[in-house]
Amino acid sequence: MNKITNNAWKIIGIIIVAVGLYSTVVRFTQGLKVSTNLSDAFPWGMWIGFDILCGVGLAAGGFTICAAVYIFNLEKYHPLVRPSVLTAFLGYVLVIFGLLFDLGKPYNVWHAIIMWNPRSVMFEVAWCVMLYTTVLFLEFSPVVFEGLKWQKLQKFMKAVTIPLIILGILLSTLHQSSLGSLFLIIPTKMHPLWYSSYLPLFFYLSAIATGLSMVIFESYLSARAFNKGIEMHLLSKVAFASVVVLLLNLALRVGDLLWNNKLEYLITFSEAAVWFYAEIIIGSIIPAFILLSKENREKKTMLYFSSVLIIAGFLFNRLNVSITSITTQTGVEYFPSFYEISVTLMLVVLGMYAFKLAVKYLPVFSEHETAHK
Repeated sequence: MNKITNNAWKIIGIIIVAVGLYSTVVRFTQGLKVSTNLSDAFPWGMWIGFDILCGVGLAAGGFTICAAVYIFNLEKYHPLVRPSVLTAFLGYVLVIFGLLFDLGKPYNVWHAIIMWNPRSVMFEVAWCVMLYTTVLFLEFSPVVFEGLKWQKLQKFMKAVTIPLIILGILLSTLHQSSLGSLFLIIPTKMHPLWYSSYLPLFFYLSAIATGLSMVIFESYLSARAFNKGIEMHLLSKVAFASVVVLLLNLALRVGDLLWNNKLEYLITFSEAAVWFYAEIIIGSIIPAFILLSKENREKKTMLYFSSVLIIAGFLFNRLNVSITSITTQTGVEYFPSFYEISVTLMLVVLGMYAFKLAVKYLPVFSEHETAHK
């Protein structure tokens, strides 16, 4: 039955990639007008809301775990470093590819390198993403060198790990919050339930909570796929940290609504209120109820289920901020086209395949045994 299921998933994955490649051809030969439902009234759609805003946030587990291990000296979390850095690196690579699809002239993507506009939030995000992707590659390179048995290069890269980690934390902190800053310039076009002057802070905290949940998510699936043990004693603590940050973010968001007299939007039945409640209940309240129980945190299935809910709530949030808040406030209609959806699914599948190949051929889960040799 397992073999049949695996073969079925492989076939589905191949179909998704094939359709995505067809959509890629349409996008780059016929342009955005044919391949998307974007317009001058709604220029940012699924490729920004999901591929970039969600992709960057889901990769936040990399800098969070690295900070815990190398900055706060929580050595017990060392076994989680390599998979979390790999997840982050692949996430950022896919974000860059997603951006190329959205840009009207993708061949000009390099302009930010030489055409500086330091007053632009987009400029800061562009540079941080470029630099942090490079840092993640360098952080993960010792794993590649270990797999190739290039010991001198591996030793050299390990010697510069701490400076790279510090630089990575700084860069990730900057652009995780700056993604929220992108929406501060459109207060009249966003629904009050999502617009706030504290959006950068909300983006940063939600990314940390979700990044930690991604560590649980990929650890659970990797353990099942490769018949490896799961670090329950570590993941239960990661889950608790995730729910603490999650609840802090929820409390600040509710406090912001109270302070700015926006509760009326919650008690008025509307499309915006429905999406807001879905985001909060699925992504915060239910997983918090589960993870606040120590007994639940010691069960693999409960950890996995709650991580799925937190990730789903995070996706709701980013799509609500980038799409729902604008469509419900301005009345502009937007729903992603077939090509937009298929390209996004293709990128997700390619990321999963890349992770699987890395785990299969590189010592991603052997850090605990080799790190201190």
